[in-house]
Amino acid sequence: MSKKIGVLVFPGSNCDHDAYHAMKHIMNAETEFIWHKETDLKNIDLLIVPGGFSYGDYLRSGAIARFSPVMQAVQGYVEKGYPVLGICNGFQILLESGLLPGAMMHNEKLRFVCKNVSIRVENRNSLFTSSLREGQVLNIPVSHGEGNYFIDSDGLNRLEENRQVAFRYCDPNGNLTQESNINGSVSNIAGITNVKGNVLGMMPHPERAMESQLGSTDGVLFFESLFESLHLA
Repeated sequence: MSKKIGVLVFPGSNCDHDAYHAMKHIMNAETEFIWHKETDLKNIDLLIVPGGFSYGDYLRSGAIARFSPVMQAVQGYVEKGYPVLGICNGFQILLESGLLPGAMMHNEKLRFVCKNVSIRVENRNSLFTSSLREGQVLNIPVSHGEGNYFIDSDGLNRLEENRQVAFRYCDPNGNLTQESNINGSVSNIAGITNVKGNVLGMMPHPERAMESQLGSTDGVLFFESLFESLHLA
């Protein structure tokens, strides 16, 4: 049986086609769009919640998308242990839905940030990072105005204890610096998983780092790691 990847589409999604292209044409995986009104995720081996501005980011990023009919199916999908990847606005939606802990605020300097950044792999304790090296630095673009990840000190301690921090913003040499923390996120956090490790939310866009013409192919390394874990390769 062939493996299939689903890409959620909300009103206002604008990175859904980026994710579709990366999966279908670069990773050569069977891929389909899933409209936000769907209530069934059967026969999907990986679900991607892409970036964009779902529902125009009214109220706050991801706050309305969490009430879309498909999100109940996503909850059940996660509970069964299937993998979900939330990228940028997808990360924000997963936070609003309670599938990941913490919250997202406006960037510290209140400016939209759109550029390539360095992120450091913090652990291999998930489906998404098991084939990467701890300390490995990836060059991945970001594009967001609300990427300032926040969690209180108790929550941060739990993330650390459970090894849920997947990526941190760093300089090109892997050093965690204030300058490299492009949005002010607590502890330089760029991506986290749930406790089980089958849900990952990340602000950087690996689907935009798949071809050398775009300046980096490090997104391929990320997806190769994920595909190897899921036996999709």
